[in-house]
Amino acid sequence: MLPTTELPAHRLSSDPSRRFSVAPMMDWTDRHCRFFLRLLSKNALLYTEMVTTGALLHGDTERFLRHDETEHPLALQLGGSNPADLAASARLAQAAGYDEVNLNVGCPSDRVQNNMIGAVLMGHPQLVADCVKAMRDAVSIPVTVKHRIGINGRDSYEQLCEFVGTVRDAGCTSFTVHARIAILEGLSPKENRDIPPLRYDIAAQLKHDFPELEIVLNGGIKTLEQCKEHLNTFDGVMLGREAYHNPYLLADVDRELFGDTAPQITRAGALALMRPYVEAHLNEGGSMHHITRHVLGLGTGFPGARKFRQMLSVDIHKTDDPLGLLDRAGELLEGR
Repeated sequence: MLPTTELPAHRLSSDPSRRFSVAPMMDWTDRHCRFFLRLLSKNALLYTEMVTTGALLHGDTERFLRHDETEHPLALQLGGSNPADLAASARLAQAAGYDEVNLNVGCPSDRVQNNMIGAVLMGHPQLVADCVKAMRDAVSIPVTVKHRIGINGRDSYEQLCEFVGTVRDAGCTSFTVHARIAILEGLSPKENRDIPPLRYDIAAQLKHDFPELEIVLNGGIKTLEQCKEHLNTFDGVMLGREAYHNPYLLADVDRELFGDTAPQITRAGALALMRPYVEAHLNEGGSMHHITRHVLGLGTGFPGARKFRQMLSVDIHKTDDPLGLLDRAGELLEGR
């Protein structure tokens, strides 16, 4: 395990560390979720939900780019396939203060396929390379790619190497590899996260054959022990659903993966630190549920967990005193 002060040769010192990151997840990793996760780990790299170039350029740009300064290090994931639009979107991301721009080449949903977004782009490596080059020419922050190990009909290792090599030649040096192929017809996005088998061996071979590139592993990782094992092979690990459903595992990340010696935050402490943020959101006219839906997993693994989740997912819609309810939920976490 490299000391945290050492950087692989392909990483610039200004790059955010990708040793541990939380995956971009639609409907989940919004700004409220990221604020909460940052309380648990100061080193984890956080990703936004995927934002399409169309939404960013022609929609409510401020809403899509809004984030709290405490969320850094923070990456914006973009969905798109038009180099000029991606370059314009990357410029907006840099101006808004994001630390990285990531291109989605992994989402298998029909909706994004029809717009030439996501995993379907694995069949068009030169187009992805053109997109990467346009973004790199437009901004000084890192431009990275998140992709699958293949798609149905284009799932050989040789084709994967062609994809990575072509995009590398456009200047991309960091690839996050979801170690499953994507089935573009017949499976839902949810099924595409479970049914195609995990092939960590393919991702490991890719790291072996492209040693100069930063290769971050994604897919099926659930524990920090697994993270440590994978870090013997890969430059970084990315957790998705496990980090959302069991977020308190992030409280061990700084110590276990980055050598941090600061005291570990408690579950109750994390919820207490959310209170001013929740209060500010309420004062802006927002609903507490917008935030607390992301902290339900904080109750995972202890006897009062069911009551904790009920208070913040059901009772929350019936109370006239949301902050009081939050305080009572926090009492269930005392000593946890």
